[in-house]
Amino acid sequence: MYLISVVGLLLASTSVLANDPPGSRDLDVLPRFPLAQIVDFNEVAFQERIYPQGSIRRISGKLRYEREVDTQGHLTSVTYRLPDTHSSDQVFTAARESLQAQDAEVLYWCQERECGSSSLWANAVFGKSTLYGPDDQQAYVLMRLAEPRENSLLALYSITRGNRRAYLHAELLEATTPLGEVLPTPATLLRQLKTSGELRLPKSAKLTPERTKLMARSLNQDSILRVSLSGTQAQDWRETLIEQGVRAARLELGPTDEPGVRLQVLR
Repeated sequence: MYLISVVGLLLASTSVLANDPPGSRDLDVLPRFPLAQIVDFNEVAFQERIYPQGSIRRISGKLRYEREVDTQGHLTSVTYRLPDTHSSDQVFTAARESLQAQDAEVLYWCQERECGSSSLWANAVFGKSTLYGPDDQQAYVLMRLAEPRENSLLALYSITRGNRRAYLHAELLEATTPLGEVLPTPATLLRQLKTSGELRLPKSAKLTPERTKLMARSLNQDSILRVSLSGTQAQDWRETLIEQGVRAARLELGPTDEPGVRLQVLR
């Protein structure tokens, strides 16, 4: 019975791949969700892109972002129609976690109505009306790939439309010039901590005033959240966060023999 099920899944997957648009392909850093089908694919040698780092709205006819990443480079985009047996949020979560497992850094992450208008995301940001749906059925994340591809951004947007069809849109932009330091938002760091119970800082992250101020702002958004800090720089981070106004009782020190810095929520 198990063998029959596996064979059936493989045959179904082969059928889906055969129905993809000619010349389309998956992104090399993002495995395809089983039974998802490509419905749109585009590759451009040079493209300017603005990726929001905050909810979007239209004011006096102009798009307004709280923060943004403005860059240009080689752009590859792919849009998947998702299987009816899975929600867009399930597939979005699987894609995000897959990228984080490859040490990609989350720069911005929003869910549902906090993202703003789905119509603006679909039509103004990504230029694909297929992605328009209810505001409470959307999710967006902007990520920076790990070294040696640290100058590449990957944006994910998922939506379940009013007709219950679900889609995942992914864009990989490989910048032609160095991105420099791009910091996450405080709310994004806090969301990661509360969602997964831990937060790993990128191996390239330095103990800078900007990063420690950002982390302090994030932790102080929830005044009762307690965390442990592990890693070779954990002691320095703890002392600096205390200087930035985080209460010492909320910051425990964990093992210091692992590389980088890792924060874990204390239950």
